[in-house]
Parts: sequence; C-alpha cells; structure tokens
Amino acid sequence: MENVIVYTSTNCPHCRQVKSFLGEKGVAFEERNIEQNEEYAQQVWDMGMRAVPVTLIGEHRILGMNKTQFEKALASQA
Repeated sequence: MENVIVYTSTNCPHCRQVKSFLGEKGVAFEERNIEQNEEYAQQVWDMGMRAVPVTLIGEHRILGMNKTQFEKALASQA
C-alpha cells in the first residue's frame, strides 16, 4: 500500500476518529499535525483544503471522516 498521510490538529475529534479507524483496519499512516508544523498547515492550504482531517491515500484525498470514501480508497490500494 502507498503511504497514507493524515493531516490533523491537536484537539480535533474527527481526526481521532480517522486515526482510530485506520488503526482498526491495520493501516499504517503518517500523522502530520498542522498546529505543530507550519509546513504541514501550508501543505493543507496548498491542496485547497481549509480544515482537517485531510487524509491522503494514493490519489484519493478525503476530507473528514467518511467511511465510504475510506473503504473505496483502501480497496483501490489493495
């Protein structure tokens, strides 16, 4: 599977849901907290996103916690 990147912020409940969901699926991911690293915040901005969580799975960009989109993206990487 390609690298999975999750952009998060510190007290974001949806971010915790995404990380928990990926963990339950056994998917390794890199967490990029936009509050702790200005470069990560700029990367989110450059993607045209204005909120987190943003998850990158291959060519898929998923905003928020959308199980249907996650399942589709993960299946395409299998």
